[in-house]
Amino acid sequence: PALAAPAELTAVGRTVGIRLREDGVTVTGFAEGGHAEAAGIRAGDRILRINGTAVETAEDIAALTGSGEAVTVTVARGGAEAEYLVEPVAQDGRWILGLRVRDSISGIGTVTYYDPENGTFGALGHGVCDSSALLPLRSGLALPAAVTSVTRGEVGTPGALHGAVTGRSPRGTIRSNTERGIFGTMAPPQDASPLPTAAAAQVHTGSATILSNVSGTETREYAVQIVSVEPDEPQGRNLRLAVTDDALLAQTGGIVQGMSGSPILQDGRLVGAVTHVLVNEPAAGYGILIENMLAAAG
Repeated sequence: PALAAPAELTAVGRTVGIRLREDGVTVTGFAEGGHAEAAGIRAGDRILRINGTAVETAEDIAALTGSGEAVTVTVARGGAEAEYLVEPVAQDGRWILGLRVRDSISGIGTVTYYDPENGTFGALGHGVCDSSALLPLRSGLALPAAVTSVTRGEVGTPGALHGAVTGRSPRGTIRSNTERGIFGTMAPPQDASPLPTAAAAQVHTGSATILSNVSGTETREYAVQIVSVEPDEPQGRNLRLAVTDDALLAQTGGIVQGMSGSPILQDGRLVGAVTHVLVNEPAAGYGILIENMLAAAG
């Protein structure tokens, strides 16, 4: 495919806190004493409306059931909508349906690139999923964060970066959650200079580096090998990677959760982003080509 990319982008490699607010409220379980489960609502359902009024937060559910009268709950399940009549139950001075719910997801990830031309960014190189489906996104924030500890990857057990949000002022706003990454707008990163982006045909097997933030807020370049290039491979597995950097292997064991989005550099170009951990081979992983990631950015 033709390069759907700006000529130059800033490779970032910084960890950020990611907070995504869902479109609707997801049922995670049930509280004792309520009637929601008996009425037919199931874990994993997304509550869209109560009595026709849109539900956006867990607090909305309490507000819309406060009268104590039976309510019609509209849920999304398996690509279709369904309605259930649920009678609230009085408990501790309030009316409940007996639902445990979630209205947002939080975690950490790595910013891949920043486009100085329009202030946009891309991160992760893959989508944020709820079970096996992409999380329907209503709004999102990228927050300043630091890596506080690392669980090293071992055979059979994926490692992970652990981080903490370090400030309340967002670094950016997330506007879309796609299979090839999350995208939005953000303030310019410090001390960064743009690099040329690579078309798929320019990416080859052999030496490369990744930019990653695996301690505090420090971003470093680590040596990897691109073992194979598969431009048409779906689900962010265009590049097979092997970590060869002794410092990174000592610290993390290889590629771990939270490093998704780490920019991949080769021949002075931004060629892609780390996307997947290999559970049984921690020193290896996968990446997505930058042109495929940018095609999803819109």
